[in-house]
Amino acid sequence: MIAIDTNLLIYAHRAGVPENSAARRAIRKARSDARGWGIALPSIAEFWSVVTHPSSAGGPSPAKLAHAFLSALIVDAGAAVFVPREGFWERLARLAAGLHVQGPRVFDLQIALTAFESGASEIWTHDAAFAAIPGLLVHDPL
Repeated sequence: MIAIDTNLLIYAHRAGVPENSAARRAIRKARSDARGWGIALPSIAEFWSVVTHPSSAGGPSPAKLAHAFLSALIVDAGAAVFVPREGFWERLARLAAGLHVQGPRVFDLQIALTAFESGASEIWTHDAAFAAIPGLLVHDPL
């Protein structure tokens, strides 16, 4: 199964960014993959936080527009929503300590762990410094 990282969601949502077309193509490709695809709940929250932020580049997206974008992916296109499971915080803390992940990279780690524990075998991201975990292939589709 393919997990889509936050940055691809943002790029696909923001028509004015140079990565928009490539991100949209990548999401279409993930949607058609026989293994299935999805988005980790932390990515949904991070997407919402970024695109609706008052000082977001290009201006904030109205909540209605952000909701419609996510709904098109989840409801209409069938993306699974990966949610953390019981005891997640303990596994996240152990993994962060074991992999020496600190600071903001912990957000990547929570996305990766949530996706992996939900059955994802790879995550598609345009983040060259994405905090990967063993067993989850990191792929840049752009």
